[in-house]
Amino acid sequence: MSKTFEIAVFHGDGIGPEIMAPTLRLLKGLGHDFAFTDCPAGAASYLDCGFDLPDESLRRARRADAILLSALGDPKIRYPDGTEMTPQIDIRIALDLYAGVRPVRVVPGMRTPLALAPDAAIDFVLVRESTEGLFHTQGKGRVEADFAEETLRITRDTTTRVCDFAFRLAAARKADGHPGRVTSVDKANVFRAFAFWRDIFDRVAAGYPDLTADHAYVDAMALWMVQRPGSWDVMVTENMFGDILSDLGAGLMGGLGMAPSADIGDDHAVFQPCHGSAPDIAGRGIANPFAMILSAGMMLDWLGRRHDVPAMVADAGRLRDAVDACLAAGETTGDLGGTLNTEAAADAVMARL
Repeated sequence: MSKTFEIAVFHGDGIGPEIMAPTLRLLKGLGHDFAFTDCPAGAASYLDCGFDLPDESLRRARRADAILLSALGDPKIRYPDGTEMTPQIDIRIALDLYAGVRPVRVVPGMRTPLALAPDAAIDFVLVRESTEGLFHTQGKGRVEADFAEETLRITRDTTTRVCDFAFRLAAARKADGHPGRVTSVDKANVFRAFAFWRDIFDRVAAGYPDLTADHAYVDAMALWMVQRPGSWDVMVTENMFGDILSDLGAGLMGGLGMAPSADIGDDHAVFQPCHGSAPDIAGRGIANPFAMILSAGMMLDWLGRRHDVPAMVADAGRLRDAVDACLAAGETTGDLGGTLNTEAAADAVMARL
């Protein structure tokens, strides 16, 4: 008997529900046995019940086989102390989702700012540690009259796990024809904490003799991602560095509307677009659904590999190929130079499937 996969669905704020609806319709059309459970969260939830991440929503997420999360939050709706709500970060920490996976791919039809040769290939993955680093004191930093400080925290356990995740990912990609290379991105020439990180990375690398391991400083990597983006395979880095470099990667792809992501732990995983809720365009039907759809594709791949469902892994590849074909044909929303609205762009993907 086939397994029913329970998917916790966070519809989001702003454009969130607009890109989630066609994504769910697409997933339902693939024929897999999904049971979708709605989970209120974000700014709308805060206005409705006083909580941006209700306990029941977190409980449903913890119970689910996977979590599909759309854009959450609204800059105009904040806590009384003036800080913005970030329930997506709270979920990462609560479920120990230490590996943030940010693919960077440039394919024909994508509006990259780079001047590329027609046959140039950009296809690498940034793995961002997502639970500690410079985000450790999130909302709890020390502020005095004449100075402010935050705490960078890097632990041996989490760093070992995220580095091991990166090497396992590189090994899987090598089987598909990628170089099998992992680059640690740090600032070990200045900070003792990153020398500690680098030592752990090297210890993990020793367990993968068939893969290539090397290092890069984060400032140099920001340069090299623009100058020679086709040189990389898998990168692994600290939380804040990953936050910054993943947006640079989205810029190489023409914007956040093409940037999917996953936050993965040992027992749970969240799949979401990298972009925000864009309340300024909400309700106009012009939001790009591709990042949300590609995030759903990453969910299919993760579930299929985790539960040994080859058809689900195959559908993840088909879904990505369908989006690539839409890009090549110009079947896109206005941010990518096309004329389609949100629903029509999603329909174009479904038609190619």
